[in-house]
Amino acid sequence: MSETTTRWRWGTNRWIVLFFIILSAIFAGIFPPLRPHVQLPAEYLTGTLFTLPFIGEFRLSNTIVALLIADAILIGMAILVGRAVRKGEQTFTGVTAAVEAIVEGLYNLTESTAGKWAKTIFPWMATIVLLVLVVNWTEMIPGVDSIGLFDKHHIEHPEACTFDTLARLGSTEVVAVGGESECAAGVVPFVRVASTDLNFTIGLAIVSVVATQFVGLRALGPSYLTKFFNTRTLFKKPMFGAIDFLVGILEAILEAVKVLSFSFRLFGNIFAGSILLFVVGSLVPVFAQSAVLLLEFFVGIIQAIVFGMLTLIFMSLATIGHAEAEAH
Repeated sequence: MSETTTRWRWGTNRWIVLFFIILSAIFAGIFPPLRPHVQLPAEYLTGTLFTLPFIGEFRLSNTIVALLIADAILIGMAILVGRAVRKGEQTFTGVTAAVEAIVEGLYNLTESTAGKWAKTIFPWMATIVLLVLVVNWTEMIPGVDSIGLFDKHHIEHPEACTFDTLARLGSTEVVAVGGESECAAGVVPFVRVASTDLNFTIGLAIVSVVATQFVGLRALGPSYLTKFFNTRTLFKKPMFGAIDFLVGILEAILEAVKVLSFSFRLFGNIFAGSILLFVVGSLVPVFAQSAVLLLEFFVGIIQAIVFGMLTLIFMSLATIGHAEAEAH
């Protein structure tokens, strides 16, 4: 006997979507969208918390808050998987099943690429992929890059604005401004995607490049350094030896250049997506951002996989000896 379904129940999801579209249109009319303020450096939420030798002052920025949220999500996922393993569950469901599928796919990819060094490379590659993926997807969380406090320093002509309220947060003076278009300059968000901060992407790129050298030294020992300082034929065959030596110097320079390639690729894609969200949200504040968010969802996946795949490839190449590469 087939189950009869009412038209209302069959179309519940579309009515929910329609409700939120109408609700967003109402709120867009009551609270008109602000003109977006695009700023490259991360904004600070506090004054100086402490000072470290040789490093300087440390202040809490909104990208650090986003990174802490991403870390909390990853730790929560690890706890869920660990609990399921301790219970002896044969089949995972929900979040644990998704994590299992991702980790298994990453390990199979690492094993097919790195061979016997898969167990050494996999923790680095998988950690980078999962971290970048969760960090990029924090853009999907409501309130990220949109909920914060007005900052009068973002306003082009603050003397033309009417300040309604005044508050202080640490040593940063923040204000809530009136509705003049001149004052619709910028909100300092409490949470900003960490991938839009060069400090995060450069730091992650340095970790990837340094870990690659570690894997190479572990696989080949001191002979790995001949990749960068090749003097074996410098005196036997001066002409070819000089070429080999220069090629080694170029290899060392390329290792440093990888940091720029890694960091700016990730930063540029995610930062461009954030700007697109700001612009679309200010021009068409009703429903249009949903399509951009869907695009950013896939961009976040692609960038995480690209970062992890490049790390995997460079680490795999580092385990191959110079003589083996020449023979190949």
